[in-house]
Amino acid sequence: MHDSGTGGSPSLGNFAFFPYASCPGDDLNRCVYPKKTRKIPYQADSVKSTPGYFALTLSSGVAADMTTAQHTSLFRFRFPAIGNNTQSPLLLLDLTDLADSRQDNATISVDAKTGRMTGSARFLPSFGSGNWVAFFCADFKGADIRDNGIFVNSRASSDVKDLRISRSINNYPLPGGGFIRFTSNPIEGVLARIAVSLISSEQACNSAESEIPDFDFASTQKAAEDSWREKLKPISISTTGVSKSLITNFYSGIYRTMVNPQNYTGENPKWSSTEPYFDSFYCLWDSFRSQLPFLTILDPNGITQMIRSLIDTYKHEGWLPDCRMSLCKGFTQGGSNADVILTDGFIKGLTGGVDWDKGYEAVVKDAEVEPYDWSNEGRGGLDNWKSLGYIPTQDFDHKGFGTMTRSVSRTLEYAYNDFCIAQMAKGLGGKENDVEKYVGRSSNWRNLYFKDQKSFLLTGGADTGFTGFFQGKFMNGTWFTQDPLWCSNIDPNPNRVCSLQNTGQETFESSLWEYGFYVPGDQAGLISLYGGPSAFVKRLDYLHDFNITYIGNEPSFLTVFQYHYAGRPALSALRSHFYIPRFFAPTHDGLPGNDDSGAMGSFVAMSMMGLFPNPGQNVYLITPPFFESVSIKSPLTGKTAIIRNVNYDPTYQTIYIQSATLNGEPYTKNWIDHSFFTEGKELVLTLGRNESSWGTKVEDLPPSLSEYVGFNGTVNGTVVAKFRRWEAGRARIGSALGHHNEE
Repeated sequence: MHDSGTGGSPSLGNFAFFPYASCPGDDLNRCVYPKKTRKIPYQADSVKSTPGYFALTLSSGVAADMTTAQHTSLFRFRFPAIGNNTQSPLLLLDLTDLADSRQDNATISVDAKTGRMTGSARFLPSFGSGNWVAFFCADFKGADIRDNGIFVNSRASSDVKDLRISRSINNYPLPGGGFIRFTSNPIEGVLARIAVSLISSEQACNSAESEIPDFDFASTQKAAEDSWREKLKPISISTTGVSKSLITNFYSGIYRTMVNPQNYTGENPKWSSTEPYFDSFYCLWDSFRSQLPFLTILDPNGITQMIRSLIDTYKHEGWLPDCRMSLCKGFTQGGSNADVILTDGFIKGLTGGVDWDKGYEAVVKDAEVEPYDWSNEGRGGLDNWKSLGYIPTQDFDHKGFGTMTRSVSRTLEYAYNDFCIAQMAKGLGGKENDVEKYVGRSSNWRNLYFKDQKSFLLTGGADTGFTGFFQGKFMNGTWFTQDPLWCSNIDPNPNRVCSLQNTGQETFESSLWEYGFYVPGDQAGLISLYGGPSAFVKRLDYLHDFNITYIGNEPSFLTVFQYHYAGRPALSALRSHFYIPRFFAPTHDGLPGNDDSGAMGSFVAMSMMGLFPNPGQNVYLITPPFFESVSIKSPLTGKTAIIRNVNYDPTYQTIYIQSATLNGEPYTKNWIDHSFFTEGKELVLTLGRNESSWGTKVEDLPPSLSEYVGFNGTVNGTVVAKFRRWEAGRARIGSALGHHNEE
């Protein structure tokens, strides 16, 4: 019951424990029960965290450490000795959650003899619609029970063993829950085992008894750690010359990709199915870009089950989710990006029981049928999407309802969703008409290109020198006027809204400047629109050099590597090394933004591994790994793919590919497909200190819907000149970079 770095309202953290060494004066009612008043600091240097384990010590001297199984957690509380050590330690079990979203009719029952606590509560999802119910079962071991009971508001009673509590009318859940007090303070501590179920307390108790039957902390921790080692095992690196910080950064990134989505199979009360059920797809707008594609490499069995779960959700709820958490429909941020995830798995050969025909049916429904509530699923504005070829600003949409904003970002995302559907239709065969239709719609991004739109800096008003941006357009064909730099990283107005508010702009969580690069299926067409490869590189440079992009948000990810499409793969390598480790490091402030269910972790892992995906396509863009070699063993085939650097330089001055071989044969393409992993190929990259002609010719560029034009096959500019421009840009950015500059 944990989501990782999702931002916004905190989520989950249900049925928390809180420990007291004793109540003042040994008076039960002198302990503090409401969590707003009982809260105390923790000792900052006491925090310990490893996979499957966490520990800290409170300022009260109570030390807590914890480990976990699939449905069950095991806590160990050690209490400080006070006086003659005759105090009675006390544990609270709180019926609320981290976000204080608990609704009415929470319950708890405490068994007077065994101390077992069972109950349930109804909560709200953190970024979605509806509500959900969780059940728990808690048991205790390590000391004899002195008394137990319930607490409500600021008082407790050992005479009352059952509680049913409302939320109250004051927008905050009433304090309530259970307590247990022990007769002694054992040196080895008190153990608390708690399991959670979405079905019943009985199921939670069964999970607890089967997963951690004997309260053995050491063996439970070892099993958790062994599980993580098994998951991380497929990827190994050469650590020669590499700082410990970078190694930790790399594996921490991999670890974080595997926290969400979560396997809730057997815990879905909404429908009965033999298919897997995964939850905390939170949200696909964040995870489709690199997190889930990374799992296709590292955990193909897991991602296959996730795809089956998405399709099964469609079968029972009528739509593929774009965001889902805690059994509830989450809010749609842009397009129907489950289409990208299904396509990515399909074209990379995942099978494992996936009903691809049903999956195709689901993505076509996204493209053709408008749901009544497209804030939660599918797409809005489909009538105008089909007739006008774009989502209009202030659209007239009477068939379905959602926040009427983001017309530009939705148009761009819908276009790419349709591009992906076309790839899936082509792969399934016998769907030539669908291929033609969705390829045609995938070019709708062109309809929002306003060739006369200029861009001026919002501070000082200087002309950026670039003309032509995507822009909102009304139904009558006239242009909307959103400044290209609104909601960018250099927008001086902190109150500007580019999100789901009804006062939002026509882009989601980013600027027109950044969305100007979001045409993943037709980079050649976009490059031509911007005046050719040199002009495209110049514009991409400006995005990065002037700090317009925000690397802490997902739309920035692909822009780091889009130089590949302009025949400048060396500049992608340079940008990758610019952002890592300056903005990503294993420190307290080592992430530039919310991790978003492992999105940031996957960006770090794939960047450092040297193969970055263009999701929905069988394409990985090649840059030199941050290590002398990286080995990836396919869990599907058992074959090991190897990327090896020749002339590896741990100071990272030598980061430009001069030549490459694939299985011993010369290889000039600046991208590679998924068979590299499944067939266990070897890619050897010879590196140098200067940009070369490797990967720069038209025939070496990644696939694109349009043909590449305007290329002469030569390298434009030099790395030295590039560095000078870059350092000037860094000087303009100022101290913000220095804050993150770890090495």
